Amino acid sequence: MGRVMAVCTSPAKGTQKQDVGHAVFIEDFGIEGDAHAGKWHRQVSLLSYEKIEEFRKRGAEVAFGAFGENLVVEGIDFRSLPIGTRFRCNDVELVLTQIGKQCHHGCQIFQKMGDCIMPREGVFTKVEKGGEIKAGDMLEIIA
Repeated sequence: MGRVMAVCTSPAKGTQKQDVGHAVFIEDFGIEGDAHAGKWHRQVSLLSYEKIEEFRKRGAEVAFGAFGENLVVEGIDFRSLPIGTRFRCNDVELVLTQIGKQCHHGCQIFQKMGDCIMPREGVFTKVEKGGEIKAGDMLEIIA
């Protein structure tokens, strides 16, 4: 079980997400008001808090949302989980659809640090059941 540390959205693609504290998750669409929501397999992105902290220790000054992640969760190593893993947080149910992504080396983090953790540590999910999630809520693996 993990604790949601941040809920992040962005109104436009190509911009960093901002920690908004809470959000509404819409079944088979994603997060209300987030530019990456839609009818596809990468509706909500998740990143482990511990991976962000490790990156910060290397000198990166990154806020929650800087990697484009929607949920920052403490206590779960997402990369170690298989495709199809299911999560529940309050009424929201998510299913893991993709691990990592191809990075465009033009991102600000890669330009400054020569590295970016999202391509290998971030995961993507679809919203199977909607509801609300806020910072401090618990996210559990259900299958």
